[in-house]
Amino acid sequence: MNEGEPIVSDWGTRRQTPAAGASGSWVRPESGPAAPTPPPGAGGPVNAVNGAGSPWWSDALADPWRDPAAPAAVVITPPTSGAPPLEQVGASAGDGVRRGLGLVVLVSVITALLAGALGGTLGFVFATRSGAGRGPALGADKPAPLTQRAPDSLAGVVKKVLPSVITVKVQASGGTSLGSGFIVSTDGYAITNDHVVAGSSGSALATFSDGNTVSAKVVGSDPESDVAVLKLDAGNLTPIQFGDSDSAQVGDPVLAIGSPLALANTVTYGIVSAVDRPIAAGEAGGPTRYYAAIQTDAAVNHGNSGGPLVDAAGRVIGINAVIKSLATDQEQAGNVGLAFAIPINQAKRVAQDIISTGKARRTVIGAELDTTYHGASGGVRFQTVADGGPAANAGLRPGDVLTRFGGAQLEDPGDLIALVRKYAPGAGVSVEYTRDGAKRNAQVVLAADGK
Repeated sequence: MNEGEPIVSDWGTRRQTPAAGASGSWVRPESGPAAPTPPPGAGGPVNAVNGAGSPWWSDALADPWRDPAAPAAVVITPPTSGAPPLEQVGASAGDGVRRGLGLVVLVSVITALLAGALGGTLGFVFATRSGAGRGPALGADKPAPLTQRAPDSLAGVVKKVLPSVITVKVQASGGTSLGSGFIVSTDGYAITNDHVVAGSSGSALATFSDGNTVSAKVVGSDPESDVAVLKLDAGNLTPIQFGDSDSAQVGDPVLAIGSPLALANTVTYGIVSAVDRPIAAGEAGGPTRYYAAIQTDAAVNHGNSGGPLVDAAGRVIGINAVIKSLATDQEQAGNVGLAFAIPINQAKRVAQDIISTGKARRTVIGAELDTTYHGASGGVRFQTVADGGPAANAGLRPGDVLTRFGGAQLEDPGDLIALVRKYAPGAGVSVEYTRDGAKRNAQVVLAADGK
C-alpha cells in the first residue's frame, strides 16, 4: 500500500500519513470524502468528548482500526437538522391506554356508587318494615288484629251476658249493702239474694254494666231459699237466658259475673266442682237457708252475691250465694276456690211465685226429722210423719231411716231439707231407707207447705 493512499474499510475511510519522527503513526485527516451513511439501526453520528468532529459511528469503539489516541467515551447527540423530533409512538400509545383505563375506572366507580346507594335505600326500607337492626325479632309474625270474637268464645259469652247484669245497692240498718243481680224480664224484673236486700226499707239502686243507674224496689223475698225479686224503674231491658241447673255436670266450664268488693263488671272463670252440695247457711239470729248448691272454683267474693253463674253458652244456671273460707271472721273471708250457687231451677220457681203471689211456696216431704240421730252409716231418721202427707202416702213411718234421696246420699237432716227444696211441689222422687235393719225403696210425691 502506498503512502497516502486511502484505506477503505467496511465502516469508513481513513488516510495513513506518517507523522513527523514517527513512522506508521495514525493522524486524524484534515478533510476527506463524506462519511458513508451508516447502516440502518447503527445510530446517529458521534462526537468525541473533546468536541472534535468525527466520522465514526456509534460502534467505532469496537473497530480494531480506531485511533488509539481517541477518547474512550462517546456521546450521542440529537439530530442537527431543524426537523421536529419524531413522535414517540410508544408514549402516545401508553397515554391512550391510560386514558381508556381512566374512563373505565370512572364508569366503574360511578356504577358502584349508584348500586350502593340503591342497595342501601332498599335495605333501610326492608329493615324498617321488618324491624331488622333492632335486635332479634321476638314472637311469630304479626297477626291480623283480632277485632271480633266468636259468639261462643268466653269473650263472646261475656259480651252477651253483661248487659243483663246489675250492681245492687240498698240502705240497711247497718249501712249500705252492695251485691249483684241480673235482669229476668224486659219490663225490669231482676233476681238477687235475699241477704243482699235484707233489712232494707224496700228501695234500692241498680247500676247497669254501662254505668247507667236506675231506682228499684224490692217486690218480695224468701229468706229460707235466699232469693229476692226487684222491680227496676226501666223498660226495654235485656233479660238473661235461663239454663237448666239439673243438667249441670262436674267439669262444665262456668263464669261468675258481678261486683266483688265493689268492682263492677268483674268476670271470673272456673268449672263446676260438684252438684247437689247440701248447704245450710245463715247469719246468727237469722233464718237458715237450705239449698242443694252447684259448687264451683270460679273466684267469688263479697259483692258477687246475687250475681249469675253462667255456663259456656251464657245461660244462667245458678245464683252466686256463699263461699267456704278458712277465716273465722266473715268480714275477712275470701275466695279459696269453694263457692256455692243456688240452682237456677229452684231460684226461678221461687221468683215466679213471688212475682205472681208475693210469696214463695216451699217444697216439703211431710215429716219431722230426728236431729239427735247419728247412724254409723249416716242417714236421716223420721221422728214423726204427717198424716196424709207425702211421706205417709209413700208408706214411710216414724223411725224409718232414709239413706238416699233422689240418688244422693244423706248424712244429716240438713242434707234432706236442702235436697227436698231443690224439687218443685208435685215432683216424684225415689228414696232408699231402712226399717228394722232391712233396706227398702219408695217413691215420694212432694208437696208445697201450707204457709
